Amino acid sequence: MSMARASSGLAYPERFYAAASYAGFDGSVEEVTSKFSSDSALLLYALYQQATVGPCNIPKPSSWSPVEQSKWKSWQGLGNMATTEAMRLFVKILEEEDPGWYSRASNFATEPIVDVQMNHNSKTEPVMENGNSSPETKNIFTENGSLMETQDKDVVSEGLGSVVVYDQWIAPPISGQRPKARYEHGAAVVQDKMYIYGGNHNGRYLNDLHVLDLRSWTWSKVEAKVESESLESSPATLTPCAGHSLIPWENKLLSIAGHTKDPSETIQVKTFDLQTSSWSTLKTYGKAPVSRGGQSVTLVGTSLVIFGGQDAKRTLLNDLHILDLETMTWDEIDALGVPPSPRSDHAAAVHAERYLLIFGGGSHANCFNDLHVLDLQTMEWSRPTQQGEIPTARAGHAGVPVGENWFIVGGGDNKSGASETVVLNMSTLVWSVVTSVQGRVPLASEGLSLAVSSYNGEDVLVSFGGYNGRYNSEVHVLKPSHKSTLQSKIIETPVPDSVSAVHNATNATRDVESEFEVGQEGKIREIVMDNIDSDPRKSKGGETTEHLIATLKSEKEELESSLSKEKLQSIQLKEELAEAETRNTELYKELQSVRGQLAAEQSRCFKLEVDVAELRQKLQTMETLQKELELLQRQKAASEQAALNAKQRQSSGGVWGWLAGNPPTSEKADDA
Repeated sequence: MSMARASSGLAYPERFYAAASYAGFDGSVEEVTSKFSSDSALLLYALYQQATVGPCNIPKPSSWSPVEQSKWKSWQGLGNMATTEAMRLFVKILEEEDPGWYSRASNFATEPIVDVQMNHNSKTEPVMENGNSSPETKNIFTENGSLMETQDKDVVSEGLGSVVVYDQWIAPPISGQRPKARYEHGAAVVQDKMYIYGGNHNGRYLNDLHVLDLRSWTWSKVEAKVESESLESSPATLTPCAGHSLIPWENKLLSIAGHTKDPSETIQVKTFDLQTSSWSTLKTYGKAPVSRGGQSVTLVGTSLVIFGGQDAKRTLLNDLHILDLETMTWDEIDALGVPPSPRSDHAAAVHAERYLLIFGGGSHANCFNDLHVLDLQTMEWSRPTQQGEIPTARAGHAGVPVGENWFIVGGGDNKSGASETVVLNMSTLVWSVVTSVQGRVPLASEGLSLAVSSYNGEDVLVSFGGYNGRYNSEVHVLKPSHKSTLQSKIIETPVPDSVSAVHNATNATRDVESEFEVGQEGKIREIVMDNIDSDPRKSKGGETTEHLIATLKSEKEELESSLSKEKLQSIQLKEELAEAETRNTELYKELQSVRGQLAAEQSRCFKLEVDVAELRQKLQTMETLQKELELLQRQKAASEQAALNAKQRQSSGGVWGWLAGNPPTSEKADDA
């Protein structure tokens, strides 16, 4: 479904079609001349044709109609302008002519708000199927139950650069062969490409692999092959699966675990080589975990941490395993503390390469919204206190970490879909809501995927698929504005509560590595020394507290110097930005002037064409009159010649009569 954006209205191309419909535009200038000037109508016509048909390839009209000539010239003048640019300019000109058009548009039907009914653990007996993609009709819905008037946003440029608004989901213009709608699939981003593998559609497991180019928003299907056997891997059987995990590793994709029709006894690790486009099954060592689906798999350094899930007998699990990717060896972990209850379809993330966070998930009867933390150094579970706007219980949601922020999307609680996109600051354990959607939409679905990419140094979230009463194949993107907010502190006292909650400190403080932000100039990494001895003046290694403080002061001076340089650079950048804005203003004024000149020239050309048409009509009339004159002159000459001939005959007959003795009669004599 196409997303409505708060303070941004419809996304393209829906915004363009809405504008064209409002203008009463169906491709003819005459339909819109009542609302706009002739010049604007001609330009709108040309842009409409360019956006819907493409560049003008038709020959110049042979008729002498000034209107047809002007229409053709306007369209021809756009050259090879891109379709998306024509759409944007069409809407921009309409907004210049009629700024309130969007609020007065009455032909946008909103989708009613419907709670999404879900049954988290209801599974249909899977049947293998390799399906082809099938496009689905897009519907427009609104956020918070209403459409909002917006200003034009350039959201139709190519790739992730099209995302120009923060903290709102938008639907980019997707092209190519769209994958079949699905949920419980795997998704991973590698170098501006998002890969989708497997999933569940109508209770049937899939094994197809698709890739979305995030620069052109184009889908394509990957024709994969099976790699031959080697010392490290064996040929992979591309068994359809769902509930698996897809992890990028070096130049490969790792597919771990998942539900299949004929499950194996233990977890299988399959790898897809992005260079050779071939699948293989990795050979592992040690005691592999029992096969399962709905587990969480988290990459920590060079290891995969697997937790929970549901096995082939529908038994819920809460065991913990680690796979070393360098040695391909499994290790079962018996952690300290109280682990999370058995669950599947939860979300997991790692913070500071040390703390594994588990949120939500479901059992056969309930869904959870609890948060658990595993210290990967001490292998001890804890359940810290959550703060802020704690999310509702959910399962089947998707999550992705961006710095110290953990974004959670979708999921459900057996009654309705979760409509909020939430974020957890993993340093402070404070939840907040990023945005919300309403209605039966893909973003309030179970089993959707969430991945992160970047554009010009900014992170962008990309979601795909899900199930909310129907299977989805939609793509939505969101650019988060959340930044690291943990402030710099010199710790001379016990660790703060927000950090000790994550660390689960008891008798001594442990190693902490935290990120914090100085204003908005940049992030500085602070390493806090641990294991403070009972002697308040000496550390465990014998260094005095004074020496530590002196070292920290020295580092502080260096950081302040670096900060001053950054501020100076920031001032320079602001000056350059001001200059760029000034140039932009001047260029805009020049553009307006050129537009005015163009409009005047078009009007003058229109008048000249009318004059030319009238002159041609007069010329045709003059040619007709000339022909009639020549005909009359020929008739006159013929008449005069006939009269002359008659007189000559009369004169010749009188002479010969005298000679023959026949004088003319008295009547003729009288006439003479």
